[in-house]
Amino acid sequence: MSERRRAVLEVIALGVEDAVAAQDGGADRLELVTDMAADGLTPTVETFAGIRAAVDISLRVMLRLADGFAAGDVGALVRAAGEMRTAGADEFVLGFLDEQGGPDLSAVERLVVELDGCPWTFHRAIDRAADRDSLRKQLADLPGLDAYLTAGSPDGVDDGFPTLLAETARGGEPGYEPLVMVGGGLRLDHVPRLRAAGVDAFHIGGAARPGGWAGPVTADAVRQWRIALDT
Repeated sequence: MSERRRAVLEVIALGVEDAVAAQDGGADRLELVTDMAADGLTPTVETFAGIRAAVDISLRVMLRLADGFAAGDVGALVRAAGEMRTAGADEFVLGFLDEQGGPDLSAVERLVVELDGCPWTFHRAIDRAADRDSLRKQLADLPGLDAYLTAGSPDGVDDGFPTLLAETARGGEPGYEPLVMVGGGLRLDHVPRLRAAGVDAFHIGGAARPGGWAGPVTADAVRQWRIALDT
């Protein structure tokens, strides 16, 4: 029997303190954002640079300028991506929907050109899509797309389990090659069932912060997840 793949643990970081604690706790990767009241927006270049200097694990930078799933000012997004690339960022998170609930291909494709082959995650906009399967197939040929961050439902993992299990089972089919990274209302008690189904990537935010979003990430909280994923 082949050795089971180590699960990827991604933690949301708002600043250097979060990043260092997450790395110390066993995180594999960070998602860098600001303003969680708006569900995570693009951080400043200075924040990225400070975190990059403090840790050596992978950093995925959010490209999102306003709450919601509309792209908004695509030119500003492209400029933000370019500034981050110049500062050394080489992994990203993005995802936009049009008014019909399909992928905003114009916005996404413009950003992907700017990213020039960098790996990127399509985030939880997929959970608001009118047709998840269609969205995946429309994005399938875009360079760099290697993960979908999803709860399987707009209402979180509890409601999204059937979708998460079904999409994981389709891994390798056209549109389903990217990693399923589960996040959004994710709890430790979800882990055994998800791991048993073959889920290999997990994303946590508030779960890494015992004091809630007003407090920092703690290494102990992240370590609990690392142990759960590795057991």
